[in-house]
Amino acid sequence: MEQAPINTRKMQYLYADGDSRVFMDMDNYEQVSVPDDAIKNELLYLQENMEVSLVQYGSETLGIEVPNTVVLTVVATEPGIKGSTASGGSKPATMDTGLVVQVPFFVNEGDKLSINTQDGSYISRA
Repeated sequence: MEQAPINTRKMQYLYADGDSRVFMDMDNYEQVSVPDDAIKNELLYLQENMEVSLVQYGSETLGIEVPNTVVLTVVATEPGIKGSTASGGSKPATMDTGLVVQVPFFVNEGDKLSINTQDGSYISRA
């Protein structure tokens, strides 16, 4: 009996639809709905129009792969402290996707930050 191969397809994230997310195949415009439960961790990095890889085993969707880095916007954090430097410690910041990241004290609400999607860490201002 032949095994179904695991394959990946380049997709674009379109929108949330209840408890799932809708992605579009960039080659043939086919839309695929993926349950939020299958991509819980990736939801913290997912943004509309983002290109991702949809991972499938046969016709079953296993999950998605997001880029290694993403740019997210800080929506909540304590105000920056004047004179703070990058080496002066850190504070929590909530990003526009709900992800909470430890950031340097100089980061403020509204800042756009590069985030590592492998471990959810702050890289730099974008």
